[in-house]
Amino acid sequence: MKFMKLGSKPDAFQAEGNSIRYVSSELATDVIVTVGEIKFYLHKFPLLSKSNHLQKLVSRGNEENVDEIQLINFPGGPKAFEICAKFCYGMTVTLSPYNVVAARCAAEYLEMTEDVDRGNLIFKIEVFLNTSVFRGWKDSIIVLQTTKSLLPWSEDLKIVGRCIDSIASKTSVDPSNITWSYTYNRKLAATEKKFDDGLKIPGKLESVPKDWWIEDLCELEIDLYKRVMIAVKSKGRMQGKIIGEALKTYAVRWLPDSIDALVSEVHNRRNKSLVETIICLLPFDKSTGCSCSFLLKLLKVAILVGADDALREDLIESISLKLDEASAIDLLVPARSPQSTTYDIELVKRLVNLFVSHEMNNQDLNAIQKSEKGITGLVLARGTWINVGRLVDSYLAEIACDPSLTLSSFTELSRLVPESARPIHDGLYKAIDIYLKEHPTLTKADRKNLCSLMDAKKLTTDASMHAAQNDRLPLRVVVQVLYFEQVRTTAGVQTMDNSTHDALASTRNADEEWQRMGSENGKSLARQLSQMKVKNEDLPKPGKLAKKGSKNRGSGAQLLPSRSRRIFDKLWVVGKGNGNAENRSSETSASSQSPRSIIQGEIKSSGSSSRQRRHSIS
Repeated sequence: MKFMKLGSKPDAFQAEGNSIRYVSSELATDVIVTVGEIKFYLHKFPLLSKSNHLQKLVSRGNEENVDEIQLINFPGGPKAFEICAKFCYGMTVTLSPYNVVAARCAAEYLEMTEDVDRGNLIFKIEVFLNTSVFRGWKDSIIVLQTTKSLLPWSEDLKIVGRCIDSIASKTSVDPSNITWSYTYNRKLAATEKKFDDGLKIPGKLESVPKDWWIEDLCELEIDLYKRVMIAVKSKGRMQGKIIGEALKTYAVRWLPDSIDALVSEVHNRRNKSLVETIICLLPFDKSTGCSCSFLLKLLKVAILVGADDALREDLIESISLKLDEASAIDLLVPARSPQSTTYDIELVKRLVNLFVSHEMNNQDLNAIQKSEKGITGLVLARGTWINVGRLVDSYLAEIACDPSLTLSSFTELSRLVPESARPIHDGLYKAIDIYLKEHPTLTKADRKNLCSLMDAKKLTTDASMHAAQNDRLPLRVVVQVLYFEQVRTTAGVQTMDNSTHDALASTRNADEEWQRMGSENGKSLARQLSQMKVKNEDLPKPGKLAKKGSKNRGSGAQLLPSRSRRIFDKLWVVGKGNGNAENRSSETSASSQSPRSIIQGEIKSSGSSSRQRRHSIS
């Protein structure tokens, strides 16, 4: 911290009580100057030789035979006037970053200019500010903090603007030259080494990061902080990522942790102003700036404190640009009236819709980038879609247990992302399973509609095994899952036998076969069984499959016949029932004895297996 001493005479100011100050001198005082509640008993000559304003006031007082002068709305109060008075007497005065602004404003009020006396107080203070204070990082911050209580004087004298410009310029200095940061000094203090602002120490104890200045600026109040950050951004030399980190650090520093404190009447106005300011300062750029997680947390706070609607819309727009970086937990924004759900599902729908719109609008640009970047651009673009698809599925799984969540809301949100964003439907199946478990009163039509969101061909082996044993799924879906799992197993075996072409053809035939099975509503279940029997006759013997199959496929293939038996058990019982058996098929349990297996090889591999109970993902 820099200091400046003025004058050389001993300090002769004395105090009498709390309201009187006087100069200890052989000469009697001849003027009384009142500043606030304190009276100063002084001599006219020293004061009038330095202050043009006091000359005018004393001259007017002589005309009115008044010895007391009132200084109304004096900037800096009695302490600032005392500094000016001591300077007039030539007494020793020490200026520092803590009192220099008050002294400068007081000198301006008293008109202590060069016209009155050469080397007057205004001139000396300006030299101190320009040569010392504004050149230091710590001193500039301290001076800026003191300007708030001296408005509008500090603003009119451009002290605030000069401080802000000084601070903003220093944030872009090469970190290797930084030795004056608060944070950096604290690190050095731990090693018991001290140094002044301008002193360079040999060798670096610890490298200074590019965001070294972030914590120091957190000491500023929000209005000054806003102006400094605007100046930092206007320089154009600071990365958006660092600006985003600075805003995040400031929010953590000043926003309360509890919701009660956040929305309390005492601090709500301050918190609202803080949140709105941070949103205004955000670098709205997809590739830089704040993380999506922080933006979503900021959105939650903005909703709680009732931030301006336009700013909230800007924040939502920014979040949608990088929605692929979010997590399902971040999207759990509490719902507000009149919504009946626990979380704000409409907000998430808006975010997904905006993301999809952005991606669709950028399709032409993406096409150009793909042609320039080749396969890399294609992979990146597809990865973004897949991330959002996974995000939506994870979010659906989080909210599926909400009793107030309607089926229409669930299905609408699920269908917002394109099919290409879900190459695998395991996440969607998990969400559907949780919804079925928490909403047991769904009708058969509702369950069918819900399960239509899922494509059985896009389930992994583990998910297929789970679905095949899931009592909550309609029987049609269970059969469909089992069927495509067997087709996939067959395709895998044929691939191992260097018959890739036949496996692909088998898969296509299976799709066509299932479509015919789904469209022939008038056919009996017995005929559907015979169709599945034809397909199963082409499967290799279990012994051969165990020998040729890979380790990853082996366990699934060995369990597959056992699952087939359970499904066939259901179908066998339904086939012997009346004409309405199909309507009850999804409710019937596989409790009857299994008939002779359709495939003899399956009897050997699964005849001794114990019946497994169905379970669900919770």
